[in-house]
Parts: sequence; structure tokens; C-alpha cells
Amino acid sequence: MRSGRMRSARMRSGLAAVVCALGVTTALVGPALVDGGDDARRPQASERSRPGPHPLGAGSEAAAEDCEKPEASLRPSGASGPAIKRIKERKIHGHKVGKLIAGVDQNSYRWGYRDPATGELTGFDIDLVRAIAKDIFGDPDAVIYRTIPTSQRIKALQQGKVDIVVRTMTINCDRIKDVAFSTAYFQAGQQVLVPDDSSITGYNTTLRGKRVCTAQGSTAEAVLDEPDKGAKALGAIKVKPVPNQLDCLVRLQMGQVDAVITDNALAAGQAAQDPSVKLVGPRFTDELYGVAMNKNDDDLVRRVNQVLEDYRRGGADSPWQRAYRTWLAEDFGRTQRNPAPPDPLYKN
Repeated sequence: MRSGRMRSARMRSGLAAVVCALGVTTALVGPALVDGGDDARRPQASERSRPGPHPLGAGSEAAAEDCEKPEASLRPSGASGPAIKRIKERKIHGHKVGKLIAGVDQNSYRWGYRDPATGELTGFDIDLVRAIAKDIFGDPDAVIYRTIPTSQRIKALQQGKVDIVVRTMTINCDRIKDVAFSTAYFQAGQQVLVPDDSSITGYNTTLRGKRVCTAQGSTAEAVLDEPDKGAKALGAIKVKPVPNQLDCLVRLQMGQVDAVITDNALAAGQAAQDPSVKLVGPRFTDELYGVAMNKNDDDLVRRVNQVLEDYRRGGADSPWQRAYRTWLAEDFGRTQRNPAPPDPLYKN
């Protein structure tokens, strides 16, 4: 057993060096989030009215309490409004660029990551960004990508640094107080990722006293903070939050934490990259990913929902199914044999 653990540790150490390098890349690219120039930003709160409370409730606290179907979004429309006009007429450093600014990840394998062969961003989420850009501009390459950490997704939208966030972002009642979402484009859930020789069997008492890594601002962090089923309820779990989900994998590989809790969609990609880690236990939440936007951009929300209507349409030959086969089928094939996009839910 000891020799097996040593081999596993050596494997994790070697792979950690590779992933650490990716983490450095994130740190270097991060400032690109704000390099669009003054002309590219949306007017700040001092220049326009602040977003009011979400119509689901009178005030943010009431919105969260009254929230039953956070995935319900505005009905689709191909019409242009103020947000679409702003995007099409965008200027950077005084020059009209006419591009969509999308907040994405560059380190989530299969979802949003840089192809080592080309250096280009690619993945399931990136395909969706390209579909949105093609609908607005007629060109799937009319995109400025901004790589953003998990904890900065909402702030980037509120400050007008990006038009959309397509970054495995779960729709939930807390987040709809601050941003607007499209209809759901993927269903996932939280799961536990551990070293291959771990005694942890899932999200249960085998985590008692263990060091668990989560990304700041993630659904996993919120679950672990819940009094009835979080870290305290399971028994003295030591939560170690980090800015980006990839940082958790690095810590796991280096033996600094005992487990990672994250979306199974992301964890499946990490397990595919690294044979020394594995997913354990069942998925213990059900979550829906959506495209996030500024709460004032109703016409953009409707336009994205129209794109998603077309993206789902076509059965086995739909753009959604083609993207699934390209990026996710290999990792999800054993547990999700008949994949399908979530049915859209619209507000009355």
C-alpha cells in the first residue's frame, strides 16, 4: 500500500508542475479583464441609475426568499435594443471594434481552456460564446475574451467589463439578485474529487476533519457554509477557498488538501486530465448553468435566449449535441448516456 501511495504522490507531483504553470498563466492574463479602455466600459453607477431589486421580490433579501425558479428567464427575441446597440457600436481607444466581450475561463478542460497545440481558447462554453457572437455580428470570431476568476464573475458584469459570462456559472437565487441569466444550457451538480488512494467515499462523514478546497464565490463554497448540510454538519471540515477551481486541483496534487468539492462537469474534466485523481460518491446537488449578463441588459438576455432556442433545435444534429459530442461525451459517457439540454423555462 505504501509503495502505491508513493507512486501516486510522485505522479501528482509531476502533474502538479504542469498545472501550476497553467495557474501562472491565469495570473498573467487576469489583468486583460480591465484593458479594454475607457470607451469599452458600460457607464458606472455614478453615471447611471443603479440596478434596482430583482422583480422576484421587494428588495434583495425578499428576492432570495421568494425565489422558487431562478432559472426562469425572459422570453427570447431577435430584436436589438440598447445593449445590442452598445455592443455593436463599441469603441476601444477611440476606435470602433464591433465585438462581444465575453468573460470565460481558460483552465477548465473541455469547457474553456487553451488548446496547447494552437494557443486558442476552446471548449463547450467557448462554442456557445461563438454562437452568440455569430448571431449578433454574423461572425463567430467577433469576440474579445476576458479570462476571469470564479470570484470575479458577478463584479465583471456589474462594472461593465464584460457583456456576458459563459463560465460554467450556476443559476441560483442569490446570484439573480445581482445579475441576469439566460435560460439553462447545461445541468450539473456538486461532487467530490480525491486522490486515487483516498479513503473518502463522497459527500459524507468520511470528510470529517479533512481539508477541503473550493473556489471562492462558487456553489460548493455556499453549500459548505450551509448550517444543516455544510462543513459543520458533516464534522469539522476544514474549508480552504481559492480564487480559481484549478488552484484546488494543484493543491490536491501537492497534498495540501484532502479533497476538492466542485461541479461534476469540471471535476470530470480534471479526472480525465489526471489519472491520479477520481470522482467519488453521487452528485449531491442539481444545478443549471446559464449565461450571465448585467441586470439592465434585457434585450441582450432575450437575444441570448433566442440563440439558445436555435442551439437546442435539431435533435441529434443540433449545435448543442454536436458540442456535447465534441467536448463532453468522452468524460460523461458512462453516467449520461442520453444527454440533452435542459428545457427552457420562461417568466410569465
